Amino acid sequence: MAANLVRRSISKIPSSYPASSVIFSRHHASEAQGAAEPKATQSSNTKTFSIYRWNPDSPSKPELKNYEINLKECGPMVLDALIKIKNEIDPSLTFRRSCREGICGSCAMNIDGCNGLACLTKIPDARAGATTITPLPHMFVIKDLVVDMTNFYNQYKSIEPWLKRKNPPETKGKEIFQSKEDRKKLDGMYECILCACCSTSCPSYWWNPESYLGPAALLHAHRWIADSRDEYTKERLQAINDEYKLYRCHTILNCARACPKGLNPGKQIQSVKHLQLSS
Repeated sequence: MAANLVRRSISKIPSSYPASSVIFSRHHASEAQGAAEPKATQSSNTKTFSIYRWNPDSPSKPELKNYEINLKECGPMVLDALIKIKNEIDPSLTFRRSCREGICGSCAMNIDGCNGLACLTKIPDARAGATTITPLPHMFVIKDLVVDMTNFYNQYKSIEPWLKRKNPPETKGKEIFQSKEDRKKLDGMYECILCACCSTSCPSYWWNPESYLGPAALLHAHRWIADSRDEYTKERLQAINDEYKLYRCHTILNCARACPKGLNPGKQIQSVKHLQLSS
């Protein structure tokens, strides 16, 4: 039956119609389809980045400038895209970066509405639309994606983040020993890289940036309060026992969601509050 159908279809083609033209037409159609496919693939891999731009040397207002790059020619992370834009499209784009391994915290910025490290944030699929990149929120902008971290570092300095002793070590010139149990108490605090993602995501810090120490500084304060080798626990607790320095925290916990290292500053702040009550 199949053979009969083939014979009928062939018999319907006029004898004057050259068979070679049928073959060639099919061949050209496949070529056209093949040529169209790479264009579709290329367009689907083109990603738009809408980046905050502001230059203090020009009087113009801040703006979002769009850049398009081919994701097939770029690394997987947002920092790769920023470096590609700076190297190949716009050398004037300014941002901080250093280690590219999530250790230094230099490339902290706001990506699609969430604080994070550009080196650890994957580029969303091109089909998801444009990716918006802005500086860390509620910080003074120096240029483009670079913010002024002076106040943040001064608050960190104010909690005296170093070991303080009243008595010298038992053996002069030797380290101060610590048990494994006491060392374990520092987990979840010492890993902080001071990227400011947590503090700049905190509404309390937005409202009181000069007086409230913020999640990062208070996390480090608890890190030294909990250190068994430190002998200024009482003094450290008294130094931050203030209506604004400590108690502006309302456990909104934006800090925990924003931390690129998976830490929970809100939990550490609660621990400090409990210590204040028991001291």
